[in-house]
Amino acid sequence: QVQLVESGGGFVQAGDSLRLSCAASGRTLSTYTMGWFRQAPGKEREFVAEISWRGRTTSYAGSVKGRFTISRDNAKNTLYLQMNSLKPEDTAIYYCVASVVTAYDVWGQGTQVTVSS
Repeated sequence: QVQLVESGGGFVQAGDSLRLSCAASGRTLSTYTMGWFRQAPGKEREFVAEISWRGRTTSYAGSVKGRFTISRDNAKNTLYLQMNSLKPEDTAIYYCVASVVTAYDVWGQGTQVTVSS
């Protein structure tokens, strides 16, 4: 059974940076597409970024493109999200996801990111 554990969230000022990590256990995820979603208070969960299993293909939501970078280290079974130039509207719980059997079928518990203006 695959488990995903996020870390790296916190409270920052607008313009600051954070790097989220997602450690996988239970199974190697080196052959699976992985990504990040987020959910802000009172809003629906939304797609943030995705990366192919080799890391050669990435995609981003328009709201984060140019500021966030998704990457992975398959040797460490870890996914990352580098977030730069953070804005208050980036405040949300960030979830790590993996497409193991179906698209985005495995989720972590989430890590809170709060950006103050």
